[in-house]
Amino acid sequence: MTTPRSATGSRSVTIATIADEVGVSATTVSKVLNGHPDVAAETRARVEASLARHRYRRRTKRQPTTTGQIDLVFHEFDSAWAMEIIRGVDAVTAPANVEVVLSHLGGRHRPTEEWLSTVLSRRPLGVLFVQSGPTRSQQQKLRRQHIPFVVVDTDSATSASVPTVGSNNWDGGLLATRHLLELGHRRIAIISGPEDVLCSRARVAGFRSAHDEAGLTVDPDLVRYGTFVVRAGYEHGMELLSLPDRPTAIFAGSDMQAMGVLRAARQLGLRIPQDLSVIGYDNLPVSAWIDPALTTVNQPLQEMAGLATRMLLDLARGVEVATTRIDLVNELVVRDSTAPPPGGD
Repeated sequence: MTTPRSATGSRSVTIATIADEVGVSATTVSKVLNGHPDVAAETRARVEASLARHRYRRRTKRQPTTTGQIDLVFHEFDSAWAMEIIRGVDAVTAPANVEVVLSHLGGRHRPTEEWLSTVLSRRPLGVLFVQSGPTRSQQQKLRRQHIPFVVVDTDSATSASVPTVGSNNWDGGLLATRHLLELGHRRIAIISGPEDVLCSRARVAGFRSAHDEAGLTVDPDLVRYGTFVVRAGYEHGMELLSLPDRPTAIFAGSDMQAMGVLRAARQLGLRIPQDLSVIGYDNLPVSAWIDPALTTVNQPLQEMAGLATRMLLDLARGVEVATTRIDLVNELVVRDSTAPPPGGD
């Protein structure tokens, strides 16, 4: 193995060289090279600057492989939605004899430094983030250890360097709202997910675009942001359906929220779909079995997870992926929970 050289090639560059220049120990330089978190930010910055100035090349690089384990990280996974993602991952990892370590971030969308330190010490094949993702600094640490990562259904805009698999949430919002408008509804409410999550905002944008197409104005009182869970659908549903001029249809940003809306409607004595149309999002298996069967937007969750997992394993093998962003197509699944508004044809 050759010794790294400076940008000019005039002398050998070693860890000791960097340490002397920056005024730190060789151990500190080694920690920076290996992504250890216990180095002060200012010191790390000075070491990185020296490494960059000398164009120091890391000497060690893990050989590409697909045996071992991956980390599957959810911001939270207590839902049927998460189970669909897990099934999609398992369909790829099980035949490849790759183990999956499952963890969640307690509702946070960014991992803690403690979690990252544990992952760096284990050095898995890669990390699959679901509706979450590493900070820019954490991305750098993962890359220094040659641990690839892929994001599924990103919670926010990502750079082109972050491999991401999702679905077209704007189009999904458009499809759902168009369906209700075509049935004759003109007072339509939406209960999306958290306002700070990208897919939630995209679905609301699609909802607004469908109204724009129809030459209609969206009533701001009918736009709500929930948390994608049943309780949010129930609570927002009760508020919306108690308005003096209540909506004749509600587009829930998830099937779980739609179930909460259905409960609110029943509690208020409203019939589905005669008095109120309800449409969900995700097409979870349970949506076909509730009464009435739920009209919903099919988001191909298992396919998204499977594609992301294959991309991650390709990166672990050292295979360059063809694209860093994949958005799958959503489809509308019409069932029994939507119909023309009261008095409509």
